[in-house]
Amino acid sequence: MHPTSKPLNPRNENMPGTLGQPETERKTSPSDLGARAGEKAEELASAAGQKAASVGEKAKEMARDASSKAGDLAKNVGHKAEEAVSSVGGQMKSLAGTIREKAPHEGVVGSTASAVANTLDSSGAYLQEHNLEGMAEDMTNLIRRYPIQSLLVGIGVGFLIAKATRS
Repeated sequence: MHPTSKPLNPRNENMPGTLGQPETERKTSPSDLGARAGEKAEELASAAGQKAASVGEKAKEMARDASSKAGDLAKNVGHKAEEAVSSVGGQMKSLAGTIREKAPHEGVVGSTASAVANTLDSSGAYLQEHNLEGMAEDMTNLIRRYPIQSLLVGIGVGFLIAKATRS
């Protein structure tokens, strides 16, 4: 050892990373660091859980709002459809009146015009008196009463629609 050099410090006071503090005076030991890291992890997990719960609540609230708006929109569309059906019924009755006025009253053309006018009049009255639910119920009863004929009509309509859309 050199006479001017200092002896090695047994407490490692000047060792790199100790910042001049003796090992016994350090505030954090490796076990303290582990405990603090565990505490921080618990805090972060708790904060993440709270944030997830908050996001979940916001998502539920947004879903409720969207559902409510969709319900209101459906009611509005239903009301407009009811009005449209009633309007079509009125127009059919008006057309029946026009046919009765302008069509001949005698002969084959007169009897055919009268039959068409009567059919339009009764159909228009039906549309004005019944709402869409009533018409759906009547259609259900008709299908139950004539299932095979209804199936054949459905196949025919499907065939015609397919044919029209392919062209």
